[in-house]
Amino acid sequence: MRHLLRSVWTEPAPPDPPRPRRRDAVLLAVLYALLTLEAALTPDLPHRGFWFGVSALILPALLVRRTRPLAAVAVAIGLSTAATVALGGEQSGLNTVAVLLLLPYALFRWGSGRDIVLGSAIVVGGALIGTLGSGLPAADTAGGFTVLFGAVVLGLALRYRARAAARELDRIKLLEREQLARELHDTVAHHVSAIAIRAQAGLATAATSSDAATDALRVIEGEAARTLTEMRAIVRALRAGRAAELEPDPGIGDLTRLARAAGGGPAVEVRVEGAVGLLPPAVGAAVYRLAQESVTNAVRHARNATRVRVLVHADDTEVRLSVRDDGAQRPPGPPGFGRLGMRERAALLGGSCASGPAPDGGWEVTAVLPRAVPS
Repeated sequence: MRHLLRSVWTEPAPPDPPRPRRRDAVLLAVLYALLTLEAALTPDLPHRGFWFGVSALILPALLVRRTRPLAAVAVAIGLSTAATVALGGEQSGLNTVAVLLLLPYALFRWGSGRDIVLGSAIVVGGALIGTLGSGLPAADTAGGFTVLFGAVVLGLALRYRARAAARELDRIKLLEREQLARELHDTVAHHVSAIAIRAQAGLATAATSSDAATDALRVIEGEAARTLTEMRAIVRALRAGRAAELEPDPGIGDLTRLARAAGGGPAVEVRVEGAVGLLPPAVGAAVYRLAQESVTNAVRHARNATRVRVLVHADDTEVRLSVRDDGAQRPPGPPGFGRLGMRERAALLGGSCASGPAPDGGWEVTAVLPRAVPS
């Protein structure tokens, strides 16, 4: 139990809470207007001016409910409870203040563990003082606590849903880095293997050369062998124990594999332009993987599509990839993990990848990668 309480107390707040936005200011203005109308038009409202002033002081706490949820709860509940106690248990008759249920929701959605514990004590204490002091019927009290509990549950649900999504995104990023590590390993291992072979050949013909050349060749052979061993160990660790393979990875020359005739789906056309022969293998492999994922998504999700065009253009500084289908227009929507993984792959090589509706219909994926792999 002590461990559980400590874990709750030390839980960090979710990262990057939304700052006050323009719509928050609009919401506050609307609430002030509703509060004014309600206070002016509600008949037989006890202590009309007093409760109007208290509510007007409380509402600005909504602006900082995400960035400082504990402070917002403390100010709002503190003022409301103090006003209730000052009037001998009388509750506010203004229905507009019901919007303050956003505060306990925000506390559990955006607060740290410490904020949640302290804020819960403030909320429960204020609710108990207000309900017991005002002599509300048991049914009304139970209903109020049920609504409060619902706001808390909603905040917790969205909090842990966002956490699960962040974990899944981290997993996708890890998989992309793992794949990129394998591709870089295979590319570098090929060249280092060639160095080792040349060094062995130099040793075989070093009988007619000086001892210094023989020693240099031995050093080359030893360094090459050591590099291969260390690289295999690193990649094996990244792959959770799977042995590193030296199989070649697909590149620009393999894009023709993606081409297909119409039948059971849209036709796929592939065109490559520019100087692609000297691309670094890591860049070529990334272009292939991005095109492969884009074509797969188009074939699966593009409604009424008849054709998917893959265009790769390379110049002296960068490589541009465009994958476009002619399917029905569809809304952008939130990016899935496949699209996020594509962005991550491009970013790891210093490039960018974007996707969305094409200007003339269909869906388009564009990626720009530099020819030089960042060190």
